[in-house]
Amino acid sequence: MNTAIPSLSPHPALPTPEQIRRAPKVLLHDHLDGGLRPGTIVDLARDCGYTALPETDPGRLGAWFREAADSGSLERYLETFAHTCAVMQTREGLVRVAAECAEDLAADGVVYAEVRYAPEQHLEGGLSLEQVVEAVNEGFRHGERRARQAGNRIRVGALLTAMRHAARSQEIAELANRYRDLGVVGFDIAGAEAGYPPTRHLDAFEYLKRENNHFTIHAGEAFGLPSIWQALQWCGADRLGHGVRIIDDIQVAPGEGGAVKLGRLASYVRDKRVPLEMCPTSNLQTGAAASYREHPIGLLRSLHFRVTVNTDNRLMSGTSMSREFEHLVEAFGYTLDDMQWFTVNAMKSAFIPFDERLAMINEVIKPGYAELKAEWLFGPGSAVPPVARDSAATRE
Repeated sequence: MNTAIPSLSPHPALPTPEQIRRAPKVLLHDHLDGGLRPGTIVDLARDCGYTALPETDPGRLGAWFREAADSGSLERYLETFAHTCAVMQTREGLVRVAAECAEDLAADGVVYAEVRYAPEQHLEGGLSLEQVVEAVNEGFRHGERRARQAGNRIRVGALLTAMRHAARSQEIAELANRYRDLGVVGFDIAGAEAGYPPTRHLDAFEYLKRENNHFTIHAGEAFGLPSIWQALQWCGADRLGHGVRIIDDIQVAPGEGGAVKLGRLASYVRDKRVPLEMCPTSNLQTGAAASYREHPIGLLRSLHFRVTVNTDNRLMSGTSMSREFEHLVEAFGYTLDDMQWFTVNAMKSAFIPFDERLAMINEVIKPGYAELKAEWLFGPGSAVPPVARDSAATRE
């Protein structure tokens, strides 16, 4: 079936890569240890005496990460994170990585991001859990300031992740709650789904619900509908990390324009507006989809699920938010109206207070897209005049 939705824009041309980069974007699913600059890995490895890197040239090292992630070998894929985590064991290293993360996202047009990491994976150098969190928060604030100095605006919140195969989820949940007004906006669990259901960490989720705190759960990436069902109905997740396998509960009749039937779980997810943190390139690497054109995001968008677009691991996937949208524009013919729809979805689903989300939508996102969509009125290469820019800024 045709998964593209007709644009309502008076000039629904496909956005150029340069317009995609300038468009305001919101990122909800990005791993700190999956987004390092290759040059930073080399520097930090040298500083801390880590000698196990497969390459010491930044260009070749970046290529190695991407090839390892694409190899189809789980061992090689997991090895990539062993290298990044190995150089993130000092306060200085964590501050640098977090600051560069904020700068890189801002340079790509991301105006709001929630970046996740597992504090328990950064203790080998003698840091405490609290010191890890404080170092990462400090780095994000440095990065936000540097981005502003470079003419870019971004706000970054941290999500603290517990590993599904470990037994520290209650401890990490309590940590997230202690730092919830100091830069941490929520909680997450990650790791292999098969054999490690989210219900193993039910105590942590019950604690967070009692504390009125937010959490997302990696579910429905590799394991399927039972993982999604448990994350929602047993654990009470606010969002689903990936959630791509919800497609297994949707039947599409053969042929163009075939009838669509939603199962009970898919209907619940759509009716309750459960946000889906989808990461197209990463999903291709893990086998959740065979190609961008076949990725479930197209069908889910046409059915008006609350879908969001994310990067997952920028280093391993060789991606960015702009590249993810470029792939979707090519696959589905998405316009700036579609990009705005995904972006507003993400901002509505963020873990910051409602009034701040609303202000980001009305004062940053909508005016930004209005300006981009108006550019066709003034010809190629023409800037929007100040009067038009001001009127766009006051539009709802």
